[in-house]
Amino acid sequence: MADAYPATIEGELDQDTNRFLPLVKLLLAFPHYFVLIFLGIAAQVVWLISFAAILFTGRYPRVLFDFMEGVMRWGWRTTFYAMVLGTDKYPPFSLERGGYPADLAVEYPERLNRLLLILKWPWWVWLVLLPHMIILTVFGWLQMLLMLAVILVKLFSGRYPVGLYEFIMGTHRWGVRVSAYTNLMTDSYPPFRLSDDGAGSAVQPSGAAGGPPSPTS
Repeated sequence: MADAYPATIEGELDQDTNRFLPLVKLLLAFPHYFVLIFLGIAAQVVWLISFAAILFTGRYPRVLFDFMEGVMRWGWRTTFYAMVLGTDKYPPFSLERGGYPADLAVEYPERLNRLLLILKWPWWVWLVLLPHMIILTVFGWLQMLLMLAVILVKLFSGRYPVGLYEFIMGTHRWGVRVSAYTNLMTDSYPPFRLSDDGAGSAVQPSGAAGGPPSPTS
């Protein structure tokens, strides 16, 4: 069994969602995307400050780490609502954990390797992560097609295919791991896998047959 990666996502699938609401969720999520533009700009400033801090001290300032994690969490919750279509509960305007069916966490590293920062500089990280970038580009197009497939299936059946949900969660999990690496939050190179631990899916969606809900990471 592979070691768990320090960046994880959670998503509890609600099978009792409105079958017509997915048609307008992207539009309803617009306020979040608007806020995320400014959070993204702030995150770039935080990245530069954190790079300098790690270079000189080997540590990621905790307050900056928590902010970066919060921005990633906000983006994931919005994605879970508007694109994964896993819940009808509107995402909170918050960086904090808890209180929503989708969540994200990155384990705080006590020390980071200063020499590895060279590989994480934007000029080099795209080469280091090139295989991941190619895969994530394919996933990006595939996610749009799968979102349309989910909308159609929900319209006619009112149900979300669990296998499809597991795969979609895996593609987003992959992307979050790569983001954590490029955001300097871990020295662990992202694994090439969709599952949380390399041992298969741990997804137990709410309302699906097969057991009680549990988070997927």
